[in-house]
Amino acid sequence: MPLVAITREMGSLGKDVASGLAEALGVPLVYHEVIDHLADRMRVRKSHVIRLLDGKANIVERMGADKTSLSVFTADEIVNLALQGKGAVIRGWGATHLFHRVPHVVRVRVCAPHALRKKRMMERLRTQDESFVEEEIRRSDEAQSAIMRRYFNVDWTDSAHYDLVLNTERVSVGHCVDEVLKLVRCEEFAETDASRRELADVALQSSVRAALRGDKRTRELRVEVEADNGVVTLSGLADDEDQTTTAEQLAAAVPGVARVASDLRAHSRIRARNA
Repeated sequence: MPLVAITREMGSLGKDVASGLAEALGVPLVYHEVIDHLADRMRVRKSHVIRLLDGKANIVERMGADKTSLSVFTADEIVNLALQGKGAVIRGWGATHLFHRVPHVVRVRVCAPHALRKKRMMERLRTQDESFVEEEIRRSDEAQSAIMRRYFNVDWTDSAHYDLVLNTERVSVGHCVDEVLKLVRCEEFAETDASRRELADVALQSSVRAALRGDKRTRELRVEVEADNGVVTLSGLADDEDQTTTAEQLAAAVPGVARVASDLRAHSRIRARNA
């Protein structure tokens, strides 16, 4: 089933493109659907999660937000939803970068010139307050940029990260949908056994990260997680041998993990060696 990941700028009509594409493909459009689960896992209000993702959280909410958990749990929710095999159009959530290694996922960016975005938002919000709209666009763009830099180390405006970039100043929503459909139906984006294995490994990687983040004993552990055909590799620094062992056990308990290859090093061991 088709999987399309879309990122868009505020006022670019990306929401309309995503909706039209989901309807044309007969698959669900995923955006707010995962927020309930995220809020439960993070033990915060749904409205708090929405404001953080949209760049509308106030300074108190931003300072108190556990942004690492938000990223880790979001990835786990999104990837495991994609793994169900029902197809989906996923809007936002960093999905365009989360699925970069999965060949059958079509990654799309929808954009438009700033002046046009401002004009559209003023019309949509029925306001003449240009400064208010400018601020809304600025905060949205900054939130997107910060998330992409922090968790994927990429510039989300770089066209090289996408299979297709659509500028709605010159291309209608309907034409955008048609262009994405062409890619979805291309042989290069066909789902294969190899691409499904890649998706399964991305899902396994995300699930292990979530398991480590969700346990208080390994919550603050800075660890790199890689997955290859069911083999999970952990690397990084742990506080001590107990934390290393706990991390390995938690990873091994995640469904689908065939084996854990640990390259975790304990601070205590390093200190003892250098003493």
